[in-house]
Amino acid sequence: MPVEDHKEAGVLFEDRLGEALRHAGGGFETDRSALAAAGAVRGRRLLLRRRAAVAGGVAAVALVGVGGTLLVPWSGDEGGQSVASGQRVTPPRPAEDDGEVSGADLVRTLKKLLPKGKFSEEQGRGTGESGRDGLGMPYAQVVYDDGKGAAAVGVSLNRIEPGSEQAREWTRCPDKRLVSYDACTASTLPDGSDLLLFQGYEYPDRRVDTKHWYASLVTPQGHHITVNEWNAEAEKDAPVTRDEPPLSTVELTKVVSATAWRTAVDAIPESPGHSVAPKPSATTSAPPAADAASVGTTLASLLPENLKVTAKGGQEPEYAYVVVNDGKGESMVQINVQSNMGEALSGHMAGAEKLPDGTLVLTQEAADEKGRAGVVVRTVDVLRPNGDRVVIMASNAAGLQGGATRKAPALTIAQLKRIATSEKWQEAR
Repeated sequence: MPVEDHKEAGVLFEDRLGEALRHAGGGFETDRSALAAAGAVRGRRLLLRRRAAVAGGVAAVALVGVGGTLLVPWSGDEGGQSVASGQRVTPPRPAEDDGEVSGADLVRTLKKLLPKGKFSEEQGRGTGESGRDGLGMPYAQVVYDDGKGAAAVGVSLNRIEPGSEQAREWTRCPDKRLVSYDACTASTLPDGSDLLLFQGYEYPDRRVDTKHWYASLVTPQGHHITVNEWNAEAEKDAPVTRDEPPLSTVELTKVVSATAWRTAVDAIPESPGHSVAPKPSATTSAPPAADAASVGTTLASLLPENLKVTAKGGQEPEYAYVVVNDGKGESMVQINVQSNMGEALSGHMAGAEKLPDGTLVLTQEAADEKGRAGVVVRTVDVLRPNGDRVVIMASNAAGLQGGATRKAPALTIAQLKRIATSEKWQEAR
């Protein structure tokens, strides 16, 4: 994903989101801090969800967590690749006393479940260790060599609410308009567990050939187990060592389904540090947001009549997209609808046009920041006096991957402005 953050375990969500937006296309440099602040208001629940392939989106604040790659707890300075120096460092040995199921126990279990091979760079965190990231996710990771090239393989454990939106995000294949991958299957096992098998890339723009495959399992009891593997000794900044990660989908399924992981999840203490869905407080709760279906329906109703919708999708809450065609090629239109954003966007709207009712409007047209061939992105950002915000973008590409499909986006800045300032967004609240 464009979240190329190399220190994820030790930084705040706001930093991760800001980094995501910095790598997201479409420019809009001044919007990063504002969207990061917005993400802090209602985005913390997305911390453990799949990172977005946001290759063109100021609308990315709602996309964080759309399929792609994973926020894994061993990213960063706990061992492995040193980003600053580019040199690999030796991680500390997993502890034997950091929980009812220790980090060392988890590493031993992972090694036992993997096919015969050599192991090095063992890392782990037990069920009783809250960790520096404050998430307390138990995990184990090793560099595994089956004789065909060394590769990073790891498992992370967590609780999750069965049937929740978060559980669904972890166990359904992402939209190919948003995420580039080779294969993905979602299924339900005989015991009722939902299983996702994903074969994609560490970098959706494929600027390097590091592949990232994973299995994500959610049981009816709320155990969440994720097994990750790469075709390199680290997820980032390490040379590719083999054509593909070492485990087949059959082997991934066997490892992720092992009962030992469920036992370890059961051993995670019930505490705020391990809470899957903490109760909102007066200072942290977010206001109700529009869902993707209603956002998409409203967007479609506001499109010019000459545009035919050829594809649509979204992510709850707040984000939707359509792909339209006026006979000159497909064009993607994305939209975010948010509430109570006035304070979060303080300073961001400087220089905006002010409408008679006090609504602020920023517009921009820029080349795709990721350098996709010929791609142009038009953006209109609207902030109403009551704090409601609508951000709409149109590009001359058919998705967040690939090059231009036409000379210019199908909608002009004026048309985007008319959509973003429509009273329908207020009526939908």
